[in-house]
Amino acid sequence: MSSTTMSTTPPRFTQLNDLASAKAGGRVLFATDDWFAVADNLLKGDPPQWKEGVFTEYGKWMDGWESRRKRMEGHDWCIVQLGVSGVISGVEVDTSFFTGNYAPRFSLQAACLPDGTTFPVRQAQMGTAASPQQLAAMENMQTEKWTELVPLTALRPGYPDTCKNYYHITSTQRWTHVRLNMYPDGGIARLHVYGIGSKDWSTVKSNELVDLVAMENGGVCMGFSNAHYGHPRNAIGLGRAENMGDGWETARRLDRPPILQADKSGVLMVPGCEWAVYRLGHPGVILKVEIDTNHFKGNYPDSCRIEACALSAREEQALFGKEGAAIGSEEAKWKTLLGPTKLSAHRRLFLSGGQVQPVGVVTHVRLTMTPDGGISRMRLWGYPRAPNPAKL
Repeated sequence: MSSTTMSTTPPRFTQLNDLASAKAGGRVLFATDDWFAVADNLLKGDPPQWKEGVFTEYGKWMDGWESRRKRMEGHDWCIVQLGVSGVISGVEVDTSFFTGNYAPRFSLQAACLPDGTTFPVRQAQMGTAASPQQLAAMENMQTEKWTELVPLTALRPGYPDTCKNYYHITSTQRWTHVRLNMYPDGGIARLHVYGIGSKDWSTVKSNELVDLVAMENGGVCMGFSNAHYGHPRNAIGLGRAENMGDGWETARRLDRPPILQADKSGVLMVPGCEWAVYRLGHPGVILKVEIDTNHFKGNYPDSCRIEACALSAREEQALFGKEGAAIGSEEAKWKTLLGPTKLSAHRRLFLSGGQVQPVGVVTHVRLTMTPDGGISRMRLWGYPRAPNPAKL
C-alpha cells in the first residue's frame, strides 16, 4: 500500500499532467452501474456543470458518474485506463453538485498491465449496469487485488467549499490502469490522476527523432508566470489542440504601453512577457521546434523565444522544489535555443537548421511569449542523449 495524505487546498501536484483525462486518451473500460450518469464523465477535462431543472428518463441530469441506489450486496466501481502510463503523484476526487447523492466513501487501486490486456466490451449508456457475464469476466481478472493507492476514505459533499478532495501518493511505480471504488454507491463528478508519463527509452534508437518534451514521453511543466485561461501543461499534450481551452493562454498584461511600437524586425517592444518551464522526458539534443497557435486567432502572442539548460537533480530541486519558488530564476544556466520569433494567428510554425541554435544536451527548457496570449502546442524534436556529468 502506498502512503497517502489528504489535502483540502490545491497542492502542487495539481500542476502536473492529468494522466487519466480523456484529452490524454484516458478511457473507462468497465463500470458496475451507469444508471443516472455514465462513468465516462469522470474523465472530462472541463469543470463539472449544473443544469437546473434538467431531467433524463432515468432521473436528474448530472455531470459525473452516478450509480443507482444499491439494493444488493457489494459496492460500485469502475476501471480507468490511463491515457498516458506513468508515475502517479496525487489524485483529485471532485464531488461538485453531488450534495445529497455523493459517494460517501471511496478508494483507489492501480495496476501496471501488459499491452494487449483485454476487458469486456463496454457500451456507456445511462440506465444500464454491467451484465452477469461482464461481472464474471471482471471477477476472473481479480482487479480487487490491485495495489491500493488510497485506502477506503470518506468524501465530502459537492458544495463549493467541500467538493475538492486531494490525496498525495508516494508510490514511484509506473501504472497503466486505476480502479475507482465507491462505497457503496452514489456520485462523483471528476477523477483527476496527476503525475508524470513514463516511457521505455531503451526502445528508442540513438538516431530516432523524438518529441522530448511531450507529455506521453515524460515531459512535465515545472512552473509558469501566468495561466489565467489555460494551463501551460496543455502545450505538451497529445495531438493538436481541440479548441482555445486546450492550450496555454495568459491574461492580457497590464504593463503594455498605451501605444505599441515594434523594432526593425517587427517584434513588439514591450517591457513584460510570460514564461513556462518544462523538464524534458529525457535529456537530449534538440534539433527541431514546432510552435502551434491553433485556434488562437485574435489572441496569439506577438513573438516567442525558447531557452534551454542542463540541470542536475539537486539543482532542479533547489530551483523548483519549493512552493512559490522563482521558477523563472536566472540562476538556471539558460542558453538561447530559439531567438525571438514572430508568431501569427492559427498557424503551425516549424523551425530547424540555423533557426535552432546548438546548445548541446539539455534537460529543461523555458518557453517565453511576448507580451501575452495563447500557444496551443510546443514540440521539441531531438535525440535522447545521456547528460554530460561534468556539465551538471
